[in-house]
Amino acid sequence: MTDRYAVIGNPIEHSKSPLIHTLFARQTGQDLEYGRLLGDLEGFEADVQRFFAEGGKGLNVTVPFKERAWRLAEVRSPRAENAGAVNTLTALAARLAGDNTDGVGLVRDLTYNQGFDLTGKRVLLLGAGGASRGVLRPLLEAAPQCLVIANRTAGRAVGLASQVRDVGPVEGCGLDALAGRGFDLILNGTAAGLSGEVPAIPDDCLAPGGWTYDMLYGREPTPFTRWAQARGAARALDGLGMLVEQAAESFFIWRGVYPDTAPVIALLRRR
Repeated sequence: MTDRYAVIGNPIEHSKSPLIHTLFARQTGQDLEYGRLLGDLEGFEADVQRFFAEGGKGLNVTVPFKERAWRLAEVRSPRAENAGAVNTLTALAARLAGDNTDGVGLVRDLTYNQGFDLTGKRVLLLGAGGASRGVLRPLLEAAPQCLVIANRTAGRAVGLASQVRDVGPVEGCGLDALAGRGFDLILNGTAAGLSGEVPAIPDDCLAPGGWTYDMLYGREPTPFTRWAQARGAARALDGLGMLVEQAAESFFIWRGVYPDTAPVIALLRRR
């Protein structure tokens, strides 16, 4: 019997996850189908419970439901617990298990696919929401010189930083506190690009030779990617590689086999 999986979010029409997991399944010989679910903003929890009650095996969770999925999960992995957000739900006997694969997906894309060494680097993470929470601890475990979380509301960034001070050098601040500070890598974890905007950061935040990484992706360069290119970024990356790598980790959780991500990323780039 074919196993059912899906991605749930709102909006969801743009999601490449069904194609990615279909390619993974074809590559590894797994018998599954993977679809999209438009989550109801008021009834997300009921949507999830219905999917699993009807025999679904696993759900990927995307914007804006990751923190609600964390609350819904009855069993959480350590990385989901640390992130306070869940992007992978699995039917586990009579309970739902939650995990977060965003951080490992981001770090894997940066280091293995793109060749960026985080060790000793000055890193700026924009945003203090679910996307940033999911990647924070894996970034710190890669031993940067410092990691600064900057958010429009400074208190949220300060609070988030205080939760991971045991892992590595981290601080939180408002966007207006970044003037005069240069970073080797700027990561955009905000959703500003969905409305065509860019976080209000000073032009001198990007150090000479610095890289940028937008966790969003699109058919055209994202607003943040265009901002970086206009300021001479050595590399201005989007989140497509992260999307595929986090999906591969979810696929491994569900199926016990790790797919080869390189040909999938290459195909998506060509498309």
